[in-house]
Amino acid sequence: MPDTIILNGKELAQELNQTLAETIKNSGVTPLLAVITVGDNPASQVYVRNKRKAAQDVGIQTQEYHLNADTKQESIVALIQELNESEKVNAILLQLPVPEHLNPTVLIEAISPQKDVDGLTSYNAGGLLSGRQLFVPCTPRACLYLLQKALPTLDGLHAVILGRSALVGRPLASLLLQHNCTVTVAHSHSQHMSDILKTADIIISAAGKPGLLHKEDVKVGAAVIDVGINRLSDGKIVGDVLFLEMLNHAGCITPVPGGVGPLTVAMLLQNTWLATQRQKSGHTDIALL
Repeated sequence: MPDTIILNGKELAQELNQTLAETIKNSGVTPLLAVITVGDNPASQVYVRNKRKAAQDVGIQTQEYHLNADTKQESIVALIQELNESEKVNAILLQLPVPEHLNPTVLIEAISPQKDVDGLTSYNAGGLLSGRQLFVPCTPRACLYLLQKALPTLDGLHAVILGRSALVGRPLASLLLQHNCTVTVAHSHSQHMSDILKTADIIISAAGKPGLLHKEDVKVGAAVIDVGINRLSDGKIVGDVLFLEMLNHAGCITPVPGGVGPLTVAMLLQNTWLATQRQKSGHTDIALL
């Protein structure tokens, strides 16, 4: 049985953020990230607070726009367009989810691709398919970073992604294909799920269902990345994977919390700095950090 490596996303994020803080300090440039929230979603408030603190720690200024839950879509689009045109604003983040009367696709598409540090506009999503994206979405980028830290190579490995969302599953599939993985995207309509999982060298669960992945589903030594964040009735936060079952079975695994989450924020900061570099230089082909 393998000694399972626990991939500490918090420590890896701290390392990335420390390097970024030094880079920003030495540059003499202060990036500005505009953050838009609509309504009073408690989880969103926590996420924004964490992002604000992380940004401040590395030398990125945040400018927050907290809009009432009943704000009309046209007003939000107008704000986004104003931020697009502002030379002071380097990056724009629309915190999801938004209230039900709003169309998130319309709002995301209003963001300039050059400032879309979440990588969610159709321009960046389409670019990811062709390998010519401006920004890679933050959570998929965090998953890739963890895998590259844990494994000597991704070339030829079979990766199974649980979940096909536009936020994680689909962009992550494109990203892993670029690194020569054989990729299977499984979802609620997939058949013979257990058989599929047992062939996987890598499993990334982004389904948002606690207790979804059991030890019996995973072959010995597989890498397991748990993207799920689920709050139980007692308030405890857990992932999709039965973590304790995987110890001494999986080759490596991410904890929840403390795995993908901190690295997702770190990748947002990386993308914000990347956007700033491109805008200051006038070039859009500056490579990812």
